[in-house]
Amino acid sequence: MRKSVLLIASFTVAALALTGCQSSLTGDSYSRDEARTVQTVRMGTIESLRPVKIEGTKTPIGAGAGAVVGGVAGSTVGGGRGSIVAAVIGAVAGGLLGSLTEEGLTRAQGVEITVREDDGSMRAYVQEVQENEIFRVGERVRIMSVNGTSRVAH
Repeated sequence: MRKSVLLIASFTVAALALTGCQSSLTGDSYSRDEARTVQTVRMGTIESLRPVKIEGTKTPIGAGAGAVVGGVAGSTVGGGRGSIVAAVIGAVAGGLLGSLTEEGLTRAQGVEITVREDDGSMRAYVQEVQENEIFRVGERVRIMSVNGTSRVAH
């Protein structure tokens, strides 16, 4: 009974840790450091759009949470030395699975926006696709840049 409660608690902690790692890469999201900072604004016209995938995060949290859950689950198998071996195998497998799960949960659909800026230069910007925001080829857009981060907006 005690081990099953511990296993459920471990899964809950792992799920909460993984969802807490997600950050937004949409055009309307700003970090706390970017807020109230002067931005450079350039204007341009969209030349092309291409859907892309933005890979998920790969932090030690996913692997660590998976290793804890796998180790606890493995320790419930057998007894004595067999339990220890199962716990180690469970921890390794759980760590790998936790890492893959974190990357999958934080993966996002993005768009590559190629813009011909008013100075004649062409640049491509990648940002997460946002609900209810549709870019179109030929549309005039603003490019805001601050601290090396740029975003495209209508």
